[in-house]
Amino acid sequence: MAAESERRRDDLAALRIDRSAPAVRERPRWWGPAWIGAASALFLLLCFFAWRATLGRVADVNVAYAQVSGQGGAATPAAVLTGSGYVVTGDRYISLGVRVPGRIEAYLVEEGERVVKGQPLVRLDARPFRASLAEARAGLAEARAQVALAEKELKRQGELRAHEAASQSAFDVKQTQLEVARASVDRLAARVAQLDLDLDDTVLRAPTGGIVLEKLKEVSEIAVPGGFAGSGELIRIANTDELRAELDINESDLSKVKQDQPAEIAPDAYPDRRYAARVVKLYPQINRQKGTLKVEVRILQPDEWLRPDMSVRVTFFAGEPAAGAVSAAPQVLAPREALRRDDSGDYAWVVTEGRLRRQTLTTAGSAADGRVVVSRGLAGGEALVMGEAADLSEGQRVHASGPAQ
Repeated sequence: MAAESERRRDDLAALRIDRSAPAVRERPRWWGPAWIGAASALFLLLCFFAWRATLGRVADVNVAYAQVSGQGGAATPAAVLTGSGYVVTGDRYISLGVRVPGRIEAYLVEEGERVVKGQPLVRLDARPFRASLAEARAGLAEARAQVALAEKELKRQGELRAHEAASQSAFDVKQTQLEVARASVDRLAARVAQLDLDLDDTVLRAPTGGIVLEKLKEVSEIAVPGGFAGSGELIRIANTDELRAELDINESDLSKVKQDQPAEIAPDAYPDRRYAARVVKLYPQINRQKGTLKVEVRILQPDEWLRPDMSVRVTFFAGEPAAGAVSAAPQVLAPREALRRDDSGDYAWVVTEGRLRRQTLTTAGSAADGRVVVSRGLAGGEALVMGEAADLSEGQRVHASGPAQ
């Protein structure tokens, strides 16, 4: 009986409502549609960003224009030979050292800086030279005082000799002392001039205009004149007033090169830049080991883009175009950097109204200036994408920059 009562009491306790428990709030009816709408908006936003990063991306490209040549203009001389070389200076490189020894106090220029003739380059510690110069000047002043005294004594001795109050030997001694004092003045004056020159040489100056290539020692090192294997050199400069291209020509090609022959220089670093040049030097001796002859080509109008030891491509022309001669037929020329190739053949990216278009090309060799002759695919005037274009695609929007047409 007691067990039955206990069971009923437990059942009634289970049916009792606990007023202290927190009430369960029901979600509103709009919760589900709002969640679906937010997820859809997020999906669309991600799709938009993916489109902007791929097809919708506006890429910055550098362009150059296809050009038409040969329409009534002067005929371009034919290229007979091309070769690779380096830019050198007409005066070669000038390694400068000091004439007097001393501690390097300061370099007054930096590598790559252009200098003019007479500009200070290096300054040595001049204190020892100033002290020696001051000492020599004091000695010179003393010697001049001794000359003045010897002149007075000789004058008095001459007056005594005139009155037969002094012997001839005493007069000769005073005269000799004066000559010795004057010789001492000359010697000390030369010493002062030498020390003055040494003091001036503590500042190393540029013997010619040019560009600083290299500093060969550090501040506080001891600079000495001369030395072995260039150990006394402090700085190296190059005179860039006259630049040349130096290259080796094979013996079999010597008949294609002659003195004063026109040529053209194209730096490897800036292939779009061209410089007119002429052959100015054919070395007199063949290199037996390499079977080549060294040739120098003078660049007629160098600029700041050209630097010593820069790699260049040299094209030799057959000769000057005849007066009044015109090119035979028009040609469409495209920069070599715009030409691309894949399994389907040659092509180029053409920018039309801010979008890319892949244009298949047929080429017909190279022109004298290094550009590609296009026989089919371009009419001239098209904006062609230069340089790397691995991430470009058909119809992509681009922002073109480059030289004006």
